[in-house]
Amino acid sequence: MSASPRPSVRQRRLAAELRRLREERQLTGDDVAAELSWSTAKVSRIENARTGARISDVRRLLRLYEVNGPHHDELIALAEDAAEKGWWEAFPSIGPEYAQLIALEADARKALCWENLVVPGLLQTESYAREVISGWQIVDTLTPQEIQRRIEVRMRRQQVVERQPRPLELQVVLDEAVLRRRIGDAAVMIEQVSHLLRMSTLPHVEILVLPLDAQQRILGGSFTLLEFPPLYDAPFPDTVHTESLTLHYLEDERETNMYRLAHHHMRQTALPPEESRLLLDQTRDWWTKPRE
Repeated sequence: MSASPRPSVRQRRLAAELRRLREERQLTGDDVAAELSWSTAKVSRIENARTGARISDVRRLLRLYEVNGPHHDELIALAEDAAEKGWWEAFPSIGPEYAQLIALEADARKALCWENLVVPGLLQTESYAREVISGWQIVDTLTPQEIQRRIEVRMRRQQVVERQPRPLELQVVLDEAVLRRRIGDAAVMIEQVSHLLRMSTLPHVEILVLPLDAQQRILGGSFTLLEFPPLYDAPFPDTVHTESLTLHYLEDERETNMYRLAHHHMRQTALPPEESRLLLDQTRDWWTKPRE
């Protein structure tokens, strides 16, 4: 039996705000249930995002809580967004954990990435992604059709980086070893490094390289920390995801702050933007040389 999908960021944000509004009005779940002729369990399910909130139910709650104007309109818009299916739901074979990552990226404001194995998925070229995904054949038998579907998903994920009007802000620190590690042939690597150079010129994308001869005191694995915009001053917890053979998520405030501090340290240790671009350019030239 497959695991139940986790509620989306939008569902959780809506649920948290509805709970905050109820508490602000000094109402209990029983009070709300009595006023709306609901069960107390229904109020609890909505406030804990265990069930999707119908637009009509959200309207009744906002009317009870006397929420009007822009706040009302924003919450209705959030409820409508939460009710919509994401494009990734058309690809059930990717699994719930990967679907959760895509949903988180779709709602995030900023991604802080540290990568010491491969180029982050949000910055991979199609050829590079094909080589990475095909490599999973060692531990998971994939049909050619499934490989192609996964490549399509990875490419569509990247739309968040250039979406308008609010693209996902990226702060990426790459170990130089990532640039030297051959994924595919030299042509794949030249194209990938060239893509990194292009992306690094975008105002909301920072790509820094940690050179091999730099002092590295934090020897942990790759991770991405996702930050989310607040909703009426109510913060949404940062989420860290780490990836090896499987995906893992962390939301505990103390733990995510450890990753934030680690990223800050590596960002300070890495080469500054212009020097990182120079190293990227030199690495691209290095890949053009004949390999023995």
